[in-house]
Amino acid sequence: MEPMVILDPHAALPDLLLANATVSPDAIGYSRFDGAQWTDISNEQFWIEVQQLARGFIASGIEAGDRVAIMSRTRYEWTLIDFALWTAGAVPVPIYDSSSVDQVHWILSDSAAVACIVETPRNAKSVDQAIADLAHVTQVWCITDNDLDTLAARSDEVPSEVLDQRRASLNVDSLATIIYTSGTTGRPKGCELTHGNFLACAENAVAAMPDVVGFEGASTLLFLPLAHVFARLIEVLCVAANVRLAHTATITDLAGKLQSFQPTFLLAVPRVFEKIYVGAQQKATAEGKGAIFQRAADVAIAYSQGIQAGRIPFAVKTQHAVFEKLVYSKLRNAMGGQIRWAVSGGAPLGERLGHFFRGAGVTILEGYGLTETTAPHTVNTPSMIKVGSVGKPLPGCSVRIADDGEVLVKGPNVFRSYLGDPADTDAAFIDEWYRTGDIGTLDDGYLYITGRKKEIIITAGGKNVAPAPLEALLASNLLVAHAVVIGDNRPYIATLLTLDPDELKTWLTTNDRVDLSAAELVNDPQLRAELQKNIDLANKTVSAAEGIRRFVILPVEFTEETGYLTPKLSVKRHLVLADFAEQVESLY
Repeated sequence: MEPMVILDPHAALPDLLLANATVSPDAIGYSRFDGAQWTDISNEQFWIEVQQLARGFIASGIEAGDRVAIMSRTRYEWTLIDFALWTAGAVPVPIYDSSSVDQVHWILSDSAAVACIVETPRNAKSVDQAIADLAHVTQVWCITDNDLDTLAARSDEVPSEVLDQRRASLNVDSLATIIYTSGTTGRPKGCELTHGNFLACAENAVAAMPDVVGFEGASTLLFLPLAHVFARLIEVLCVAANVRLAHTATITDLAGKLQSFQPTFLLAVPRVFEKIYVGAQQKATAEGKGAIFQRAADVAIAYSQGIQAGRIPFAVKTQHAVFEKLVYSKLRNAMGGQIRWAVSGGAPLGERLGHFFRGAGVTILEGYGLTETTAPHTVNTPSMIKVGSVGKPLPGCSVRIADDGEVLVKGPNVFRSYLGDPADTDAAFIDEWYRTGDIGTLDDGYLYITGRKKEIIITAGGKNVAPAPLEALLASNLLVAHAVVIGDNRPYIATLLTLDPDELKTWLTTNDRVDLSAAELVNDPQLRAELQKNIDLANKTVSAAEGIRRFVILPVEFTEETGYLTPKLSVKRHLVLADFAEQVESLY
């Protein structure tokens, strides 16, 4: 697809701030939560803060091209630091707040970072341990210790002309950041993304979605980790679109923050939308309206399916109007009341959830991308939606399917190289097309992701099975938190399941099973029968050879803390299969 926005070769990320501060200086570009309320910050005020901090970095010795790590949860200061480092000509290197000392050491060492900004003294302790043998990391600053204020106070030491020169030295080919892949296997690799990568992706996404970000008063609450490429791109996109941006560090109080901030669109991973659905269902059940909610959910799905088919049955329209007042409007109010659009990425959303939210008045635009593509490469847009797909390529981007089914991509958003690894970089491309490692299909220009190339299961009978679609179908059952489909070199397909603790509690109460111990639970006939229904539905979508024959319930949760999820919430399959080898063997 042809780009809608052609970049000036001399453009760089700080130019976005300068443009906003010049064209609409008094417009509210940011909102910062102070613990009790939101404080609005104008475009001009933010640009002043960025320049002061940038000059402070230069005063402290940060040179153009220096790598500076950021280890923090999502918060206002992260965006401030990002743009200040870019304006000073430096290269931010994100580190997840949850990273171990070994992971911190690897990133700081591999990136040759000269400094690190941490959020809390706890993070500082991890960094101090990690840099014991890294002489090149000479400075560590802590956000909660007010070190940023101390840096900004040094801005007078650096003439504004020096900062102007740093900014003027940047262009679309300048390195903007090094983002390390989440590392489901092996050492994370550093993806080098340029200013042009971010600008091309963000500005073309803005042009492609005016209904979402192109109107006065548009706003979003960012709670995804800014160490991940998806959130970083959204941060830039909001500035490019002049959209009001707010941050929150966790999703534990997401409902309260949504109520107080009232964003117009939301960015999240599928698990967040699942939690919103489950929360609404549990609230309805507690109020004795569980059956009404279930019927409303079925009608919402039918309504959305009718939209996609081009004809909504009259009976569905009538019921939908009733449930709009009883259920859907209350769900939207629980999300702040102003949200009409959401963007989902990072994992398959599932058609049922996608249809439910669209039918309830919040259309989820599912997209697809990787760290190497600066996040979105394809996305459903308001004018082009097929629920179940990950959309069409963004303007300027291209997709094709290789003979073996691998998704190949090309565009101005594709990274330039893996840091210090020309061999892996060369191997990642074929005739200028990046090899994503994902398996997919194209239908009328819409991309459908069906699995990971490396995760394709080949049974003992020689049948090739993509686990991702089956896993997505299994996870559509609210009781199921994660599903890991197995069967490589085995006689048949099986699966490991973990349970959602909140939904499990509701199920146990509803079915008068609260007295079950954890050991009894995994073998409870009633619970297994409930899960078997979902497996039977999933099996109807595949051939008999691809169907799931047996399953086991694992008595644990997959979380970052237990070590089974990456920071972007992908399952570490190799670790799961190693740690639960006994359960795997029991299935065969």
